[in-house]
Amino acid sequence: MNGCCEPQCDVASRIQAVIFDLDGTLLDTEKFTMSTLKEFLENHGKVLDRENEDKRLGMGPQESAIDVIKEYDLPMTPQQFFDEIIPIYKEKWPKAKPLPGANRLISHLHKHGVPFALASNSKTAGVEGKISYHEGWKEQFSVILGSDQVKSGKPSPDLFLEAAKRMGVDAAHCLVIEDSLVGVRAANAAGMKVVAVPPHSEADYASFADSVLHSLLEFQPELWDLPPFEDWVGSALPIEPIYASELFSNGFLCEVEDDEPSGFPDQVWGLYFGWAKLNTHKVFKVLVGVGRGHCTCTAKRKIKPWIIDDGKDHIADQHMQLSLVGFIRGLNNNETLMGLEVVEEEKSIARASLDLPMFLHHTRAPLFP
Repeated sequence: MNGCCEPQCDVASRIQAVIFDLDGTLLDTEKFTMSTLKEFLENHGKVLDRENEDKRLGMGPQESAIDVIKEYDLPMTPQQFFDEIIPIYKEKWPKAKPLPGANRLISHLHKHGVPFALASNSKTAGVEGKISYHEGWKEQFSVILGSDQVKSGKPSPDLFLEAAKRMGVDAAHCLVIEDSLVGVRAANAAGMKVVAVPPHSEADYASFADSVLHSLLEFQPELWDLPPFEDWVGSALPIEPIYASELFSNGFLCEVEDDEPSGFPDQVWGLYFGWAKLNTHKVFKVLVGVGRGHCTCTAKRKIKPWIIDDGKDHIADQHMQLSLVGFIRGLNNNETLMGLEVVEEEKSIARASLDLPMFLHHTRAPLFP
């Protein structure tokens, strides 16, 4: 398992249902939330303080609004704040894509008859509005809950307990999947097992979650006594394409712009493969590592691409676009990209996989949107 801690699941607490958070867990909305707040603050002559924004991750809307108004000394009420910022945010909902592994896990649970719920600190209308752009989501969830349907939102356990009640499953047999520490603590309070898929540092989550993963692609249902995935093709997993543009390689590493909606989602981490389009307009097969560069002391992600069909071992001084279509494995917490000295096995997997129909079919559609 690629998470930083292994789950402990015994027969007495076997998992019978799954409860998901939405924003930052299933949908890549966090960057849009940040860009919306930045735009809103600029309209009021304020500058976004990025270092302080993570503390609001997982907060309920009312609490978050009060905190923003106080921190930036805005002359308005929470309702005035909502009236102005929500229309800006709604315009971006159609652009919010499922995070890596989200559609895969939803479809898998639905196929095997495992009940699963959506429990978000957003209001129900907002939750339903966001998922309306994703075919089948509303129909497949057994329960959809917003914080306006319970007495208190997270970190209170109310949302999770209500979801379990509506699914007819005891709390001890529910697994929560969350991205925020607020949500993880709510799951603890509900007496449920919890998998954390945090956007940045995993260290803060290890003592609260039963398992911590970098992405849902690393989730292994069988560890929770749920039906295992059956979609691996040898040593590779077909994934929905993940795109990144305007990257520049100095021959070793590219930096990921984590605050840009056009870049990789926060949960892209590990060894992937796909295609790279260089500024020469040539397209090459590539193995791509996404993780920490030189040391594990920073949360800032880097990208290391290897061309695997041109006799080269790296891309030097080139702008490029990436289209990732397959996943090989995550990175252990002590692995860095510069420390990956031997990747011949992964290169071989990537090279062979990209010739198979389930990966090759992407070439019949636009590789780079």
